[in-house]
Amino acid sequence: MASKKIPILVPDHVYVPKHEIMTKKEAEEVLQKFNCQPTELPLIFVNDPAIMGLGVKPGDMIKITRKSSTAGDSLYYRYVVEV
Repeated sequence: MASKKIPILVPDHVYVPKHEIMTKKEAEEVLQKFNCQPTELPLIFVNDPAIMGLGVKPGDMIKITRKSSTAGDSLYYRYVVEV
C-alpha cells in the first residue's frame, strides 16, 4: 500500500523565516532610514514560494524576520517584483 504524502507549504516550513507584507507607512520609514528607493532593495519575485499565500503584489515591500542564536532577530527587507 502506498503511503499518502502530505504536502508541505513552504511558508509554514520550520526553516523558512517569517515573511510579512509591510504597510505603506512602515515601508516609507524603512526607505527613509536607509535613504534609498524601493528598487534599490534586494528583490523578491511575486511568485516566490516563501511568500505564497500572503496576497502580495508587485510594488509591495516584505519584511523578513530571521532568528539567530547569536544575533537574536535580524530584519531583512525585499521589494516585490513581477517575473
